[in-house]
Amino acid sequence: MNAPRPGARRAAEIMQRLGLSYDHVLGLRFAVNVFIATIIVWQTLSYFGNDKPIWAIASMVASSEPEPEEARRLFRSRVINVLVGCGVGFAFLLLGAGGKPWTLPLALATTVVVSTWLVRVKTQWRQAPITAAIVIAAALSSQSTQLGFEQGLLKVGQVLFGSAVGMLVSWVTAHFWLMQPPADRDVPK
Repeated sequence: MNAPRPGARRAAEIMQRLGLSYDHVLGLRFAVNVFIATIIVWQTLSYFGNDKPIWAIASMVASSEPEPEEARRLFRSRVINVLVGCGVGFAFLLLGAGGKPWTLPLALATTVVVSTWLVRVKTQWRQAPITAAIVIAAALSSQSTQLGFEQGLLKVGQVLFGSAVGMLVSWVTAHFWLMQPPADRDVPK
């Protein structure tokens, strides 16, 4: 059995005194992660002239898991599925089908098949067709394959950046805000 990490015993005493469960404190750590990561994502992208970082913020929230091992696992599967969706979406644009309305449902269905049959990283596999939709929708809304590529790359870059920030903040926070899970709780491995 592992000995409690330094500070974990004191944190357990405070939790007990305030009547907080492990899940309550984990929820507080999640809120702190989201708060810090939102500032980092927003300020960084604003510095580079992006005043609409919604894709980065949404991805950051999805990757801000308060348990660092789970955050790492989710980040890995998110990146794999984002790359699958991006690849399929760009393939449809390269085939010259980017500006056609029928492209979106066909690209999404193709992405699901590639993600579920070939790549098979089930966690976050919905991210693949979402990413393909981002790429194809950018081409459809601009009615330009080139603008579709550019906008698709920017939005996919935001997704990857937000995910990375969310995971890193979760990891750093977990190393400074020490918590010992209850003995009867299964911790993700």
